[in-house]
Formats: sequence, C-alpha cells, structure tokens
Amino acid sequence: MKFLVTGGAGFLGAALANRLADDGHEVRVIDDLSAGDPARLSGKVLFTRGDVNDRPKLWTLLQGVDCVYHLAARVSVAESILYPREYNATNVGGTVSVMEAMRDVGVRRVVLASSGAVYGDNGAQPLKETMTPDPASPYAVSKLAAEFYVRTIGKLWGIETVILRVFNAYGPGQPLPAVHPPVIPRFLKQAINGASVVAFGDGRQTRDYVFITDAVSAMVAAAFADGVDRQIINVGSGEELSVRDLVNQISHTLGKPVDAIYNTTEGGGVSRMRADLSLAASLLNYAPRVPLAEGLKRMIQSDPRFQI
Repeated sequence: MKFLVTGGAGFLGAALANRLADDGHEVRVIDDLSAGDPARLSGKVLFTRGDVNDRPKLWTLLQGVDCVYHLAARVSVAESILYPREYNATNVGGTVSVMEAMRDVGVRRVVLASSGAVYGDNGAQPLKETMTPDPASPYAVSKLAAEFYVRTIGKLWGIETVILRVFNAYGPGQPLPAVHPPVIPRFLKQAINGASVVAFGDGRQTRDYVFITDAVSAMVAAAFADGVDRQIINVGSGEELSVRDLVNQISHTLGKPVDAIYNTTEGGGVSRMRADLSLAASLLNYAPRVPLAEGLKRMIQSDPRFQI
C-alpha cells in the first residue's frame, strides 16, 4: 500500500513511517519541521518539507495514496493556553485542508491521531469512547474539533475515517524541548543527572503511558482493519499511574533514590486518565506489550541522552 503521513518527522509520526516502510509499504511524509526532524526517518521514507495547508503540495503527494495518517499538529497543552488561535489554525484548519485534498484526489481512508486529552477531567475511569468529552485546554478543544470535522465531512464525501485517541506515548528519541518537555524524558534526564525531579501539582494525578511501539502497532492496524469506518478508538496501556508512582518506578529502574519536588502552586492538569482498551482489542486486535518498567529500560539503553 501507499501511505502519506502528515507530521511524519515528529516523534510518533517518524516511528509510524519507519514501521510502515519496514513492512514493505511506500511511505511519503510531509512535515513543516516546526517540531520534527527528518533525521528520524529511514532512507526508505520519502520526505517532503511542507505545510498541510499547502494544498497543491498535498495534491502532488496524495497521488496514488491509499491511506493518510494525519498527525500534523501542535501538541503542547501549556502552549495552547497562550496561543489558542494558532492551535486552531494548525490543528483544525490543517485537518480540513487534508480532508479537502483527499476528496479532490480520491483517497479512501484517513487515520486521525487524536488525544486522550479530549476527555478532560472525568472522574469515571477507565475512559470509554462513549463518554462525553470535556476538553480542559485549547489543545484538547482543537483535537476534538478535528475529530468532528473528520467524521462529518468524511461521511459526506465517502472517505473512511478512523480516529485514534492516543494517550501519553513515550519512548526512545522522544524530544526534550526547553519549554514544556514531556514528563517521562524530563524526569529521566533530571534523575540521571542527580537532580531532583520537579512535578506540577501534588503528584497524585494519574496518566496512561503507552510505549511508542505499542502505539504504532495500533496505528498500523487501523489502516487495514475492517469495520472501523467512523470509529473512535482509544490507544493506551490500560494502566493508570500517578506521578508519584512514576518517580518511584524511575528510582527502581535506575537503582538509586530519586528526590521529587511537587510544585503545588501550579496545576498538574486533569486528575485522572486511564484508557479503556476494549474497543481497540476487538476492532484492532490491540494489546499493549511493553509495560512501563520495560519501556524505561529501553529508553535508558538505547537513548544516548539517558546513558548512566
């Protein structure tokens, strides 16, 4: 098959593109490199620098494509609070541009990478796809709006649509930007350097951390599965872990004490997150294979930034 991966030079997008290419498929990537790095991509992947709102470029890249993975997005919750207009333009406007280009060229299926953040602060756990979303940030609002656009105009235009709500993906090569870095690589870096890890909130908030190869396996399956048109499917580990437990797991993995500072003057985001994976299991035959302890070991062993 032939695929286009938007945002395909990012952490998750590059892992997906490389996996598809390794499986023998033709893979094209478009990325504006605002957060991506083409060095992540294997030589078997065709890379084009560009913006998803550049429709002539999309038309060219979409020729002969069977399925689009749409991952191009801005993804920082904290940044979205400062710049909601920019998040709407990229995450919503960019999604509509991709759908219009797919319609014009005649691509049959799109897999949208959405986020577990759309559920918001929901006390009922685990989080099921049938629950009413309650987004708590402009980022989450933009991802939910993208979901509605994809499902609605996909149905109107006869495009098969699959929406994957990916929870907190992590793994080797995850970027560590200076501003708003992801929690797992940030904690690992701080702990390995002998510093105290600094967490926002009281540390009791929970997240569902899914290893990168597990997330990619679910995404690959979504392109080939039957009976998934217009479905919304959670992708996570199915495990709920507090920030305090994450610190303890990192300490155990490193084999040394790790001090933690909990900054309660700043919020830690929604209080609980855990994905219900029943639908992913039934529709995608998905079962996560890498527990957190193993995922942390793989990061330390394969990522030079975390060498002890």
